[in-house]
Amino acid sequence: MSKFLALLFRNRLAALGGVVIAVIFVLALITPLLPLQSPDDTDTAHRFLLPFSGGHLLGTDQLGRDLLSRLLWGTRLSLAVGIAAALAAGFVGSAVGIVAGYFGGRTDNVIMRGVDMLMAFPYILLALAIVAALGPGLMNALIAVAAVNVPFFARNIRGITVGLAGREFVDAARLSGKGHIRILLTELLPNVLPVIVVAMSTTVGWMILETAGLSFLGLGAQPPQADLGGMLGEARSAMISSPHTSVVPGVMIFLIVMSINLLGDGVRDALDPRLRSGALSRPKPATDVRRAGPVPEATGALLEVQALETQFHVGRRIYRAVNGVSLAVRPGECLGVIGESGSGKSVTALSVMGLVASPPGVITGGAVRYKGDDLVGAPYGKLRSLRGDRVAYIFQDPLSTLHPLYRIGDQLAEAITAHHGVGGREARQRALKLLRDVRIPNPESRIDNYPHEMSGGMRQRVGIAMALANDPDVIIADEPTTALDVTVQAQILSLLDDLRRDRGLAIVFITHDFGVVGQLCDRVAVMYAGQIVEEGPTQAILDAPAHPYTARLIACVPELGGGRRALAAIPGLPPSVDDLPPGCAFAPRCARAQEGCTAAPIDMREGAVAGTPGRAVRCINPEEAIA
Repeated sequence: MSKFLALLFRNRLAALGGVVIAVIFVLALITPLLPLQSPDDTDTAHRFLLPFSGGHLLGTDQLGRDLLSRLLWGTRLSLAVGIAAALAAGFVGSAVGIVAGYFGGRTDNVIMRGVDMLMAFPYILLALAIVAALGPGLMNALIAVAAVNVPFFARNIRGITVGLAGREFVDAARLSGKGHIRILLTELLPNVLPVIVVAMSTTVGWMILETAGLSFLGLGAQPPQADLGGMLGEARSAMISSPHTSVVPGVMIFLIVMSINLLGDGVRDALDPRLRSGALSRPKPATDVRRAGPVPEATGALLEVQALETQFHVGRRIYRAVNGVSLAVRPGECLGVIGESGSGKSVTALSVMGLVASPPGVITGGAVRYKGDDLVGAPYGKLRSLRGDRVAYIFQDPLSTLHPLYRIGDQLAEAITAHHGVGGREARQRALKLLRDVRIPNPESRIDNYPHEMSGGMRQRVGIAMALANDPDVIIADEPTTALDVTVQAQILSLLDDLRRDRGLAIVFITHDFGVVGQLCDRVAVMYAGQIVEEGPTQAILDAPAHPYTARLIACVPELGGGRRALAAIPGLPPSVDDLPPGCAFAPRCARAQEGCTAAPIDMREGAVAGTPGRAVRCINPEEAIA
């Protein structure tokens, strides 16, 4: 609950709405306890008194009744009716939507066609028709407002239920012997309840406004009963001569509706699990930069990451996802970055072009240089011109990165036209050539396919084609073969290797698999807990790993023809990057750990391991002694 409130109050408008509506609710609750005049007592001798007149803080109306008393009692009544209408509409509409979405077929058709008939009428005319049939009165107005909002809930909840009804957990509940009622109440309802709550919180304000509208027309609360819409309707004849009689209830209606809507928006955002780890605002176009230390000098590589530090600031916690990483790649070279999940590989890759979401991501140190130019903190226009043009990305899941509503050819053409002023026909011809380059069979017909019409391997080839669209200098491939079967994975790796050699591309290849590293990469950097723990030529590290973590990773890889051997998992779990231990982060899991391993931070030690130059290791007790 405290986390929910913290997220809610990070949205300042939602916090303001919550405070205002809370004050109004408190006033409405304590109205019977306040020393107020009766809201129905008339005094025609003191009609239309102005605010702050003796004994009448807000003045009087056309019958001499105290406006403050009528306002508070009317607010109490309007809130009760609006909330009751929201609860009734939410209950009935959600029940209808869940039943229709779960059972489907004829039941769904019959129920939803009835809902469609209700939605075919303008809702305010339908409410007027219901009140006209039932007769004027506050209870009838409540029924009318609830009835016209039932289709809204039914449609929304039905759509969500349809997606849930075919999920595996519902099938498992059926197989376990649960009946329909138990599945609806224990499996589906808990999943749609947050949506129901959000829908009610965002619509209760409109229901109060609709009820006030019916009372304004004389179809809701009947005199002398006070509600906000009725007060506004009674005051319209004196709007010019005594405007305060209209302004007082009008301002209260405005405050109630606006504050509930603002609070409802905040509740919706705070309940969204995708936003719980960050702020409630849209991510910025480039990662925030707050560098305090000196910026390292360029070394001459095509792309170099120098002492990069990227953090996630979530509340009071600071997650050090990338903690002083240094990498470099030259033209025609493939650098492998390997490590367990959560070691910081993807965050490092996204930091290169400022793609880490801010908030909560922040680059706090180091530099990223492309041809010597520092990209950390560069203007967004410069970053945008490089993204997808000079530095391209291949992501792990092409189905989530390709737009589901656009054809493959259109998306490839857009990747070209976004950076180069070419015509539509030329862009399509280039897209066709790209599909041939990545060895997609029958590209003339495939170019008009949608992403869902292609297999996983085909989609991944399209992702590679999109990365190659503008002849980039660097490609960052973030686990592009993880979700593919072994045969397709081998084809993708062979394709990337051929393209690298033919075009002179520099590739940064992120993976979990040392087998992939051995097949494709010239050099490898091993990451653990946001740091590089070992770096060097691929074959040298595969033959003689120096860091105990590297050795344990390699020991987990099965070998064909190597006979039977145990594949021992690495004991323990990676540390949380918001509470890293002093010294070596791998020490709690390392069999070679010594007392000095946890005393102080350990720097990378450059030198030669087993006679191989270009090696560096972050360890004081490596597997192989450093010459």
